[in-house]
Order: sequence, then C-alpha cells, then structure tokens
Amino acid sequence: MKIKHDPVIKEISKVEQHYSEKDGVPVKYVCTTDLFIVDKPVDIFYRHTPHPEFGNRYFALYFVGKDLMICDADIVEQFIFGMVKNDNNQLEYSSYRHDYKSFKNGNMIDGGRAYIRSSCNVHNYVVKDGVMKKGLTKKS
Repeated sequence: MKIKHDPVIKEISKVEQHYSEKDGVPVKYVCTTDLFIVDKPVDIFYRHTPHPEFGNRYFALYFVGKDLMICDADIVEQFIFGMVKNDNNQLEYSSYRHDYKSFKNGNMIDGGRAYIRSSCNVHNYVVKDGVMKKGLTKKS
C-alpha cells in the first residue's frame, strides 16, 4: 500500500540528486518526522553506506528561519509510525505531536512519535535500511 508523506522541503528529488552527487552514493528520502524538538518536523534521508566522516546512514534536513540545517538521524530506526488509510486508500502518518489529520472516511491520526491517537485500525510501521516496513516494532 502506498504511503503518503508530507515533506517540509517540497522539491525532494532535487535534494536527493544534490546529496547523491555530492556524496557519490545514492541518497533517498524516507519520511518526515520530529526527531529532537517537539512539533519541529524534519525530512529524513538515507544512504546505504555510512557517511565517511560522521558515520551515520540517515540525516535530517530542516529549516531554522531561512537557514537549511542538517543533523544525524540514525535514531529514526527506533521510532514507530502509526498509520491510517486516507480517503484515497493511501496510508498517512502524523509527522509530529500536534499534526492532527482527519479524513472524510472517518479515520484520523495524531501524535507523531510522542503518542499514537486514532479513530480506527492503526497500521504500525518502522524504518529499516531506508524503507518503511509494516508490522514491526521498535528495537528494545
């Protein structure tokens, strides 16, 4: 089933291309979520090989004012993403604590990574090796 994302940066393909060329390895968008600051969503990207200088495979891009910032995002593999079906039969998740989403079909999701509140059956997903995968739970 297709997952609908709501990235902070609207031209994701340009970011993927820029970092793929810059780093010399394929870089791809994974998801948008808050990491360290509540209600501050970031776009998460993945590279198969660890960064040669910093050692991380995930990085996050976000804005502080007009400045684009970057940080390590390897922690994303420890998060659970609760998802519900939207009106187009796609899965959607709440990107941050107060990202309340409701649909005409009666489904809703809220809470980001802080908690999962929903009006219907929630599909749990996690990120593993740069891919959102169904039915798994976070690492212990």
